[in-house]
Amino acid sequence: MTLKMEPCAPFEAARQMNPLALAYIGDAVHALLSRTSRLEKALRLSDMHRLCTAEVNAQAQCRALQRIQDRLTPEEADIVRRGRNAHPHHSAPHSASSQEYSAATALEALYGYLFITGQAGRLQDLFEIGREEEESACLKPD
Repeated sequence: MTLKMEPCAPFEAARQMNPLALAYIGDAVHALLSRTSRLEKALRLSDMHRLCTAEVNAQAQCRALQRIQDRLTPEEADIVRRGRNAHPHHSAPHSASSQEYSAATALEALYGYLFITGQAGRLQDLFEIGREEEESACLKPD
């Protein structure tokens, strides 16, 4: 299932947005991509939930960013840099280091930017590359 969308903002306006605002949208987009990707498989609801929560957390998002880092355009890399350097007014969760949390914010900012600018194909491609190894690791029995 692919995400269909229209641009919400022109590229220049989206580039000027606060990276934390982009990450706010990107967090929801990432969760939606993760959840909708599970609908194509015949999984139990509990398995879908386990897979999604394992994929949409700071540590997994940090690994996803590492997987896509060398495939980013200069513009995307700049959004990632801005997202990584943004400082929310709260600390990182106990389950992640501050570096992992910054990387997760950077990935979410990128996803938010791609969503807002209507780049659904690029968003879907990077999402798939970023999660390549995650799903197989999460499906192993408890």
